[in-house]
Amino acid sequence: MMFGILDRYIGWTIARATAMTILVLVILLSFVNLVEELDQVSRGGYTMGDALLVSLLTAPRYLFEVFPVAALLGSLLGLGGLAARSELVAMRTAGFSLGHIMLAVLKVGVLMMLVVVAFSELLAPPAEQYAQELRTGKLLGQQALTSRYGFWARDEQAFINIRSLGDGRHLRDITIYEFDGDDRLRLATHAARADYEGDHWVLRDIAQSELDEGGVQVRSLASARWDSPLDPALLSAVVVRPTMLPLWELADYIAFMRENAQSAIDYEVAFWLKIVNPFATLAMLFLAVPFVLRAGRNVGVGQRIFLGAVVGAVFFLLTRALSYVAVVYQIDPAVTAVVPAGVFLVLALLLLRRVR
Repeated sequence: MMFGILDRYIGWTIARATAMTILVLVILLSFVNLVEELDQVSRGGYTMGDALLVSLLTAPRYLFEVFPVAALLGSLLGLGGLAARSELVAMRTAGFSLGHIMLAVLKVGVLMMLVVVAFSELLAPPAEQYAQELRTGKLLGQQALTSRYGFWARDEQAFINIRSLGDGRHLRDITIYEFDGDDRLRLATHAARADYEGDHWVLRDIAQSELDEGGVQVRSLASARWDSPLDPALLSAVVVRPTMLPLWELADYIAFMRENAQSAIDYEVAFWLKIVNPFATLAMLFLAVPFVLRAGRNVGVGQRIFLGAVVGAVFFLLTRALSYVAVVYQIDPAVTAVVPAGVFLVLALLLLRRVR
C-alpha cells in the first residue's frame, strides 16, 4: 500500500480527527458505564475503586463499537477542514482527482481499521473478561465464577451450574449437584429453566436423579420451588455478554450451543456485527467524501458535527433495531448485520456519482 505526499497528508488529517472523536466518544460511554456501575457499590465487597477499575477495563470495547461513527465524524472534520482552507480545491486543480481522494481516504481507513480490529480482538476481550471476574468476585464472593460455558456458584453443600443467565431473572439450563456431609453426590437436579417470582426461584421442566445405597432413582417434575440465595440483581451484573468475547471464541461458543441444541442467536448477532463492522466503517468513510465536496468551504465545523451525529445516530439505531429483529424473529443475523452497511454504502456511491 503506497502512500504519496498528499496521501499521507490527507491520511494524517483524517486519522487525527478520528482519534480525537474516538477519545471523546469513549470517554462519554465510559462515564455512562461508571454511573451504572455505581449502582452496585456497597453490594458484597464492591467498592468505588472497583467500579472505576471495571469502567476503565471496559473502555477498550467501546473503541470498536464507536469506530464507524467516529470514522464518519473524523472524515467530515478532517476533509471539511481541508475544504475550508481551499486545500481540496487546490489538490483537484493540480490533478488530484476525486478517485485519488477516495483512494487516500480508503488507505487510511484500512490502516485505522486494522489497528482497531487488532485492539478490539486482542486487548478488549481479556480486559473486559478480567473486569467481569473482578465484578463477580466482589459481588458474589469467592463462591462463584463465570466462564463462556456457564456460571458456577456454591450454596453450602450444593454446586450450581447455569448455562445461560439471560437477564438475571430468567435462567436456562440449570444443574444443581447436592452433596452429603461426606462429600458424596446424593442428588442431581436439572431444570430447563428457572424464573424469579416474588421472592424465590421456580424451576421448570425438572429431571432429578437421587443416589442412595439402593441405586439411582429418577423422577420428573413440571415445576418446583427453589430456595436459592442467588440474587437476580447480582446475576444480571455478572452476565457474560457476547460483546465480551473475541471473534474466535464467539465461533466456538456458537458451535457449542448448536451441539447442545440451544439457541445461540445473541452470539450469532454479535459475531456477524464484528465481521461487518469494518465494512460499515468503509461505507462511512466513502459517505464523508461527497458530503464534504458538495458542501464546499461554506459549511462550518458545527454543521459538520451535527450532520455526522445525525447520520451516525441513524446508522446506530438501524443496526441496533435490526439486531433486535434478528433475535426476536429468528432472522439470519448475517442479513440483519449487512443491511445497515449496505444501505449506507449504496447511499455513498449514489452521492459520489452526483459529485462527479
